[in-house]
Amino acid sequence: MAVERTVTLPWPRVLLFGDSITEFSFQDNGWGVFLAQKLVRGFLLVCVCFRRCDVLNRGLSGYNTRWANIVLPRLISKSSNAESIIAVTIFFGANDSALKDVNPNQHIPLKEYADNLKSMVQYLKSIDITEDRIILITPPPLYEPAWEKECLAKGIKLNRLNSTTGEYAKVGVQVARDCGTEVLDLWTLMQKNNQDFSSYLSDGLHLSVVGNQFLAAQLWSLLEKKISALPMLLPYWRDVDPLSPEVSLRGKF
Repeated sequence: MAVERTVTLPWPRVLLFGDSITEFSFQDNGWGVFLAQKLVRGFLLVCVCFRRCDVLNRGLSGYNTRWANIVLPRLISKSSNAESIIAVTIFFGANDSALKDVNPNQHIPLKEYADNLKSMVQYLKSIDITEDRIILITPPPLYEPAWEKECLAKGIKLNRLNSTTGEYAKVGVQVARDCGTEVLDLWTLMQKNNQDFSSYLSDGLHLSVVGNQFLAAQLWSLLEKKISALPMLLPYWRDVDPLSPEVSLRGKF
């Protein structure tokens, strides 16, 4: 019996690349989970779309941009279907901005931080992921009282400052402008109008449920326009011919 040839679907993907704030985004109520659920169910309520995109989590807890710049080519290349990537988030800075005298292992100087971000953008462009598909995310603000408690519990001094994190956020925004990518400036948005941002953070550094929801909503506003233009790869179930499903589901050779 001859085997029917079918076309393998080039399933689009959103790649989340970052540190622990990205790695933890797939935990309960995480911003990555929100995006994945939105892409599964978000359009179904109005029967407009059926599962247009996958969300890949490549968060690496504790990593800074120096290490990220080294490993990025191992995570994505032309041979790994880079053409199916419709968006990449680059979300580093929380570790780079650690104070050099207290946490030299994670600290990265500002200039190198900028250079590393630019290098990652240039690499993605070299494998045909254009700048309009790249989103830089700045680190969120640091709530020092809560994070100091975390540090003291580990027997170390406060190893980050909100003002220092802000310097890295500004550099991230400038890199995005220089490279022509989109940017989500969490550090500024979470402190807009001098609001109390402590509720956005679970321990002063990582996102709380409220912070995850805030980031997800802000990021979705950037992703939605990219995803809305994607074609529907498989028909809605009501549109499948029950008498001849092959016609609806196998596609063209």
